Amino acid sequence: MAGRGEPPDVPPEGPLGGDDEYRSVVFDESFVRAARLQEFSARERMNDHERAVRSRPDRAAPGDDGRGGRRGTGAKQALALALVVALAFAMAIYLGVRHPYQPSPAPRAGPLRTSVVPLAPEGTVPGGVPAELFERSPAAQFRTGAEGVTLPAARRTAHFSEGQVLSALTVAKDYLVASSLAPDVLRGSTVRPVRMLLDPDQLTQFDRSFVAPAADGRHAATGWLVRFDPAEVTLAVPQVRVQGVLRVEERESGRLEVTSDHTFVYALRPAGDSAGPPRADGASLFSVRRELHFRFDRDDLRMHRAELLFSYVQAGPQACSADAADRLRPVPAGERAADRGPDGTDPYATGRAAVALCGTLAPSAMPSPRDNG
Repeated sequence: MAGRGEPPDVPPEGPLGGDDEYRSVVFDESFVRAARLQEFSARERMNDHERAVRSRPDRAAPGDDGRGGRRGTGAKQALALALVVALAFAMAIYLGVRHPYQPSPAPRAGPLRTSVVPLAPEGTVPGGVPAELFERSPAAQFRTGAEGVTLPAARRTAHFSEGQVLSALTVAKDYLVASSLAPDVLRGSTVRPVRMLLDPDQLTQFDRSFVAPAADGRHAATGWLVRFDPAEVTLAVPQVRVQGVLRVEERESGRLEVTSDHTFVYALRPAGDSAGPPRADGASLFSVRRELHFRFDRDDLRMHRAELLFSYVQAGPQACSADAADRLRPVPAGERAADRGPDGTDPYATGRAAVALCGTLAPSAMPSPRDNG
């Protein structure tokens, strides 16, 4: 028997589905507020026979938006989300800058090493008409101008496509043409066509080589390009004979190296002879052999520029005592060098440890004297 105050241990009276069936159902506040219909009172129904119900007016609580939420809640959530996104973005930038495994920047281009070797003539420098001088010299078989700088077949390497290899060869050729064949460069009136083809890291060294040229292995202007003193000599004919080769290889991952080895033969005459008719013995040939080593990374190829690693130049006929760091100084036709290089000097030696300061111009490189018989 149940005690006083305790409900009886029997089911509640009344049939299922009675008035107490929904006693346990709780309608929350949002459900009640969402109701939009209200039944008319008896008096209102007597006055209006057409409608039995009417719409309830909104009774949103202060700060309520009428949709079960609070005014300003959505704006606050949007602001909070924006702050979270901003913080995440800032953190990503911070980690990207401070990440210990960030790739190292590309190495800077190193300085150019230069070696300019004058080649002294064995006797008097032969003179004559340019066409005849070329015909009697090894340069008779050379091509003219840029046609003499021929490109080898471009083949892909381990990390560079065929097109990228061709780009490296093209830049090397453009450098040779600008620095060895451009008339304004040869006269010494400009260096800009050459400067534009260099890696920016080498421009300081390049500029110093022309402001204060020196035979120190780093700042010889004639290591970068070929130029003469227009007060002393001028081109007898604009055509320059050229012969040589270009070679390309990938020596390290991500870098291409191009080696050029070309001989340029110029017909020169003393500057005072340029105004009048050419004398039969007024012109002479001047030979410049240039061995250049270029290096390219992908940025260089994209920007059409090169890093010049080494420049080995042999030029003559010149006197061994000639200061060729600033400009090449040919011995004119009919004259001989005041001094000669030491006997046994090999001007074509490839050893870099002890490069000769002067060499003897090979007899085969000079045109033979005219046969008077």
